[in-house]
Amino acid sequence: MALSATELMTIDELTGYLKVSRRTIYEWLKHNKIPALKLVGQWRFQREKIDAWILQQTTH
Repeated sequence: MALSATELMTIDELTGYLKVSRRTIYEWLKHNKIPALKLVGQWRFQREKIDAWILQQTTH
C-alpha cells in the first residue's frame, strides 16, 4: 500500500522509509530532531513533513 503525502506513518513504516533503525528514530525524537506527533501514546509521522525535513537536512 502506497502512502499519500497526508497519511501518517508509524515508527516501523518510517524506519523502512528512511532506512534507519528504531533506535535512531527514538534518539531523534528524544532530541526533537524530527517532525512528529503523538496520538494516543503512539508516535506518528506525516510523510510530507518528513520529506521537507529531509530536504532541510541536505541543505545544511
